[in-house]
Amino acid sequence: MADFLRVADVSEIPDPGKTLVDVDGDMVALFHVGGVFYAIDDVCTHDGGPLADGELRDHKISCPRHGAKFDIRTGAALSMPAIRSTRAHDVKVEDGGVWVRLRAEAGSGGPPLHGAVSAPVAAPLPVTSAAVAAPVPTVGGGSPAVVAPGESGPLCEDRVREMLKEVKDPELFVNIVDLGLIYGVTLSPSADVPGKLHAAIDMTMTSPACPAGPQLIADTKRCVGASPEVAAVEVRIVMEPPWTPDRMTDAARDQLGIF
Repeated sequence: MADFLRVADVSEIPDPGKTLVDVDGDMVALFHVGGVFYAIDDVCTHDGGPLADGELRDHKISCPRHGAKFDIRTGAALSMPAIRSTRAHDVKVEDGGVWVRLRAEAGSGGPPLHGAVSAPVAAPLPVTSAAVAAPVPTVGGGSPAVVAPGESGPLCEDRVREMLKEVKDPELFVNIVDLGLIYGVTLSPSADVPGKLHAAIDMTMTSPACPAGPQLIADTKRCVGASPEVAAVEVRIVMEPPWTPDRMTDAARDQLGIF
């Protein structure tokens, strides 16, 4: 087990207050709240944001990048987009100094650690025989009006969004529509295949380096492209405005236990 190392003087950190310290080569966020000191890794487990730069409220620290909150006492992730804990470390006060001992792994508490539950590999979305056999209605000058499986009438953005609810984040098991990742849907006549549509999906990610991004893009194309009325699906990644947890629907919040 690692030894305690003196990282600061008690008088250096106001109450409440925080600072960034180096503990044997690891950058650690050190907090002083209610007369007690706490230490966690200075790493947001969502995309590596510096927690010591975030807003401290009571025993919660917010990542300055996307607003994920962590409990400074346990390191537990408290809100989206973070889903796994960051390491909490042992702290003691002695001889007027603050001493920290690094722990090997993130502690328990909060949402399960990433990888604790194996995410199933998404299978190709099937095209139902009813969807294939259905006639292709047209509108106006002959442009196709897409009909979503199980629905009647021409396809609009709302119907495409219903289709996209079949695409789920592989880590959170919440669909990308309720997560607030779909910024817009545009349907237009295909320039290459007469009588069919080009579908353009404006999608964002919870962070620029989201590891689930490639799978979400592929599943989105597969989902919408399964319609026989669609010639091609274009997924356009949009990072402005940046995604924040308040874009989630109440259904997503309930599913993730966020209140």
